[in-house]
Amino acid sequence: MKEKENLMKVFLSAVLLFVAMIFTRLIFTDLPYTVRLIAFLPSYIIVGFDVLKKSALNILKGDIFDENLLMSIATVGAMSMGDFSEAVFVMLFFKVGEIFEDIADEKSEKSLNELLKIRPEKATVSEKGETVEKDVKDVAVGETILVNIGERIPLDGTVISGQTEIDTSTVTGETALKPVGISDSVFSGTVNIISPIVVRVTATSEESTASKIIDLVKNAKEKKAKTERFIKKFAKIYTPVVVGMAFIIGVVAPLIFGGFKSHIYSALTFLVVSCPCALVISVPISFFGAIGCASKRGILVKGCNLLDKISSVDTIVFDKTGTLTKGVFEVTAIHPKEADKNDILKLAAALESGSPHPIAKSIVAHYKGENDFVAENLTNISGKGLVAKVKGRRVLLGNDKLMSDYGINYKNCSHSGTIVHIALENTYLGHIVISDDLKPNAQETIEDLKCSGIDLVMLTGDNENTAKEIADKAGIENFSAALLPEDKVKELEKLINNGKKIAFAGDGINDAPVLALADVGIGMGALGSEAAVESADVIIMDDDIKKIPLLIRIAKKAKRIASENIVFSILVKVTVLVLSVLGIPNMMWLAAFADVGVLVLAVLNSMRAMRIGGGQNGR
Repeated sequence: MKEKENLMKVFLSAVLLFVAMIFTRLIFTDLPYTVRLIAFLPSYIIVGFDVLKKSALNILKGDIFDENLLMSIATVGAMSMGDFSEAVFVMLFFKVGEIFEDIADEKSEKSLNELLKIRPEKATVSEKGETVEKDVKDVAVGETILVNIGERIPLDGTVISGQTEIDTSTVTGETALKPVGISDSVFSGTVNIISPIVVRVTATSEESTASKIIDLVKNAKEKKAKTERFIKKFAKIYTPVVVGMAFIIGVVAPLIFGGFKSHIYSALTFLVVSCPCALVISVPISFFGAIGCASKRGILVKGCNLLDKISSVDTIVFDKTGTLTKGVFEVTAIHPKEADKNDILKLAAALESGSPHPIAKSIVAHYKGENDFVAENLTNISGKGLVAKVKGRRVLLGNDKLMSDYGINYKNCSHSGTIVHIALENTYLGHIVISDDLKPNAQETIEDLKCSGIDLVMLTGDNENTAKEIADKAGIENFSAALLPEDKVKELEKLINNGKKIAFAGDGINDAPVLALADVGIGMGALGSEAAVESADVIIMDDDIKKIPLLIRIAKKAKRIASENIVFSILVKVTVLVLSVLGIPNMMWLAAFADVGVLVLAVLNSMRAMRIGGGQNGR
């Protein structure tokens, strides 16, 4: 709406300017100043009134030095000198620049408004055998909701009835349908495609996936990139300096050298060309456009400031489980020593019952029988395992470190995978082998990152054999195994102390410290823990690590576009500023181009950041 109003003003002003020029230059060529002023004043007021008004209001607020003041002084000065057509043309160009700015802003806002549509306002709640429509904000955790075919799922939850396929593209950026059934989790904002389902709500409206996505994108716009902050600070210093120099050129210089009119004209030209709006406007558009582009592909960046950091990353550190691997575990072997396989599995399932960890779920799922064992006084020792009492006797379930801490003489295993040892009191019962395959696109991703010149490291709590097998399959030469959460922090600190710009990609709750420590933390949103997602700077909604190279290309292109705008703007402006200081006549038109023309070109260039593709070059 705003750009349409400005466009009408520009059109009407241009028509009146054309009429005034015909009247004063073709029909009557030697008219008095007052008559010519009256002829050109309507077109000037139509297109310039808003600029003059903003300038006056800003002066009253104490915010004096901005582009509106520069344009006001320059054009009013030109009008006072009788250069009416030049003054109107400069204002016309400035208004055209504002129109392009409004269009670019509207495109950015449009992407956010489209995002807002993924969050339904109503939910169909099942109450006492009847369905009632409620505002999603009034639906509590634990209530059940009905989601019909074609409806967006209004709140996060777990399916308790029905089977269907859901379109997750609004959340993950992928168009593939995901099958879900009883006990599967579903996320708000996704669309039910095949058949009705009943969902038990697990998160309120404020905590739902859709709300978090919207809040992240909104907040991202407020977090300014380093380049953008520099431009804002630059403009605050630059504008008063420019006004002071214009005063010297237009007032002080003629007192020394004479030629008052020519110096005033040079000073006015200097003011027009020196307006920094091309930099102030185009740089933020570059970064926010890139964030919108990333969000459409299921990559949520929590701030424009992070794009600067991402573009300079030279090392990516990967967690193994759920990041390089699928995070889908299966029991592949049970090696007994002092107990049979069923007793080992039964004890392990008793301790792991109720745990959300993927390894725990795989053990519980593998045990098929009735379990009369109950784990009491259960203690989780971070990075090592579990200690509990079962029927009054101590049970240890965990890795090599846990066994060593309690003096258990455990048996090593040559099988690849995660080895879970189990001991009853001081007796070693045996171990369970749990395997997790490499993600299908992991090798492709690693190769892509290597081609970009990025160093790769894998850190994992798994044993050396398992870590080496996964690292070899993925193509990562540098890895460290058998690490506790605090060990991962130490390894990351070593890399940071060596001057590396680090991005860490992980999904587990024990990854939260390293995600927070890294220059850029990349969290896996689908399988990832709440702590990991909260600590991360970037969230990949579908856990697809192939999007990490895409993220880097998006960030680098946004930074490159912003840099292009800065260099282009400064080069053009400095050239025209030098010419105006040298007193070359009839520079007002070129000055208008150096200001508004550069602005339009810079904004158009910035809008390229909204269309970054997934190809090798990110074009």
